[in-house]
Amino acid sequence: MNIIAIDYGSKNIGLAWCDDALGVVLPFGMVQNADNRTHNELVNLIKKEKIDKIVIGLPLGLDGKENNNTTRVRKFVDDLKKEIKIPVDFVDERFTSAQADRMDGGMAGASRDEKAAMVILESYLAKQ
Repeated sequence: MNIIAIDYGSKNIGLAWCDDALGVVLPFGMVQNADNRTHNELVNLIKKEKIDKIVIGLPLGLDGKENNNTTRVRKFVDDLKKEIKIPVDFVDERFTSAQADRMDGGMAGASRDEKAAMVILESYLAKQ
């Protein structure tokens, strides 16, 4: 199953990819979160790569409660679901950026946003 993880930020959207049969999570690019082109670019990428599932980080507050950022991500997912009919799972993304910053040098070419998406996807796979 082709799975893509999304670290949705107000400026950038980090992506990671995995074929769960292989179990290897890889950085998959980053797009600037600018306008409707961003939405279209993601929809086209998901269709082109024949993605079977989307995993997206849910930015809960430190207290575990939803906030304005959570609402923003849920709206983004609702908009995606209008065009893409594949399952979407949420993963608590608290501290993923800090974990991404601690990733070793083997990921030197990956952006912080891609690394955060990788952490989200690895967390999701570990719970399956």
